[in-house]
Amino acid sequence: MTNDHARPQHGSPPSAVGRRAVLGGMAATAGLALLGAPATAATPAAAPAHPPRAGARTPFTTIGAETGRLGGNARVRDLAPGATVGKAATLELEASGYALVELRDEGDSVTVTNTTGIRANTLVLRASIPDAPTGGGITATLNLYVDGTFRQSLTLSSAQAWIYRDPVTTAKSKDPRTGWPPLHFYNEFPFWVEGAPIAPGSTVTLRKDADSTADAYHLDCLDLEAVAGPRRRPADALSVVDYGADPDFGVDSTVAIQAAVDDARAQGRPVWIPPGTYKINSLAPTPLDLTGVTVRGAGMWHSTIYRAVPLPTPAKWRSKVVVGSGTVLTDLQIDSNAVFKPLEGGGADYSINAEGAEGWLVERVWTRHGEANWLSGSHATIQDCRTADSYGDGFNVNNSNESNPNKRGADITVRNNFARGTGDDGFAVYSDAGTAGTSPQVTGVRIVHNTAVAVWWANGIRVAGGSDLEVAHNLVDSVSSNNAMEIGIYGDTGNPLESVHVHHNVLVGGGGWNGARGGVQIGSPGPGSLFPDARSTVTMTDNVLRGSLGPGVVVDRHRHHLTLRGNAIEGPAGDGVTVRSEVAGDARITRNRLDGLRAGQVAVRNDSPETFAVVQAHNSWQG
Repeated sequence: MTNDHARPQHGSPPSAVGRRAVLGGMAATAGLALLGAPATAATPAAAPAHPPRAGARTPFTTIGAETGRLGGNARVRDLAPGATVGKAATLELEASGYALVELRDEGDSVTVTNTTGIRANTLVLRASIPDAPTGGGITATLNLYVDGTFRQSLTLSSAQAWIYRDPVTTAKSKDPRTGWPPLHFYNEFPFWVEGAPIAPGSTVTLRKDADSTADAYHLDCLDLEAVAGPRRRPADALSVVDYGADPDFGVDSTVAIQAAVDDARAQGRPVWIPPGTYKINSLAPTPLDLTGVTVRGAGMWHSTIYRAVPLPTPAKWRSKVVVGSGTVLTDLQIDSNAVFKPLEGGGADYSINAEGAEGWLVERVWTRHGEANWLSGSHATIQDCRTADSYGDGFNVNNSNESNPNKRGADITVRNNFARGTGDDGFAVYSDAGTAGTSPQVTGVRIVHNTAVAVWWANGIRVAGGSDLEVAHNLVDSVSSNNAMEIGIYGDTGNPLESVHVHHNVLVGGGGWNGARGGVQIGSPGPGSLFPDARSTVTMTDNVLRGSLGPGVVVDRHRHHLTLRGNAIEGPAGDGVTVRSEVAGDARITRNRLDGLRAGQVAVRNDSPETFAVVQAHNSWQG
């Protein structure tokens, strides 16, 4: 949702490996460097001695390619701490940890050791290969070796990557002949490991051999996972196969799946999606609607709804999955062949469109190559899910820009989810009053224990209006274009930000190529807003902000009431806290720590001294 790195392995304590911070297996963060000097008896303690545990617990563990042993002429490309960030996306900025391995010549390789403790029968490779000269992508293979022995060939494609953006008009295209700068370089490629699982202690080598036809392979990271066998059919469940759905991807299964759901709703029974890949390519203008039914798959590696999008996409063709009041959706994957947003004919649609005043539950669902998971309604939860390679937000909680009780956006929990490579905010709260100013405020939303990694467009987390919001224990790492976290409102129709508590998050990087950004940026309604006099009321406590590519915290226009307490800011490329000009209101900044301030920067810079009052007490500012 927009207006227009450092990473150790997932699931292990962070350590200084290049610029990487722990991702994926929900990073325990006890190993993060402490900020500032210890307090004395005469000085109350500043930031907490131990950083918070933050991020989502996942069944996989991620290993950064740049931590491996290089072979041939392979090289690591990374963004040095404090380096100047340009005005366009790069492979380094879009990589998790801001680092990658490049393979160009035959024989180039990288070898990592499976130190995860996992007997991995699956792997996910996040990688980039070049686009075709006229767009549309290419396909090429890369070879996988285990303990030095060839295991299998991995097929990669760039068809769902590579977008070109006009820096003047911000228009986007899939055609490189525009001459516009590219972005969205990477994609994730899931594979079942052929033969025996990759045992703990084994080596995994990715090598460019003679049959690897891409000019270059840029390797970001590798997820290792031990996937259990398929889940069993629930008792009394109606199987979509019995209604004619095809698990072998031969014919369209839209009508069959909807028929099973409709009968299950009438009979009060659950629906079962057996192992297989089910093609959804009906040209009907109505999407699958699961309202009021429990729908279970065999697991996100076993049961897939694949939206075979006609390209270019017809205007009224919908492929989203609707979750309404009383729906339970679990244990499957939703993927598509979409290449970009629908307005550009790219075929993307919401992966999950959830609404309903009476609540819903989504868990253990993996969404890929879609628009946002668009989440409204009330009394609802989405948890233990993952999303990747989206063309919109990863998870967006909202009021759907409507005054509709089924799309209220109240009492919604987003918990323990993992988002990587999203094409807009990784996680967002979006409260829009609408052009008439009548859409209700989003309230009671909790964004807790989630991970957002390598967001290629927009922010790791965005809070845009709302009241009684909590954003806690999340991990954000390696945002390419904008901020690790943006807090404020959305445009001139956005509802005010009445109250949010942001606490115990770990935010690594942020402040990328898209303008003057930072680790955390805080804004409020402007003079053209429906609510021009509203203040953003923000409380930030006990967060860790590491290695911002700009200031640690940016307070932007116009009106604020801020509390910054117990936060740790480490090594920002800019000031610790910057208050820009034309800001009004006040901030109380107490018991924070700052370490690694660079030459020419200051701890707190207030460019609105006559209109914005800053009270500081018991902080530890270290150069």
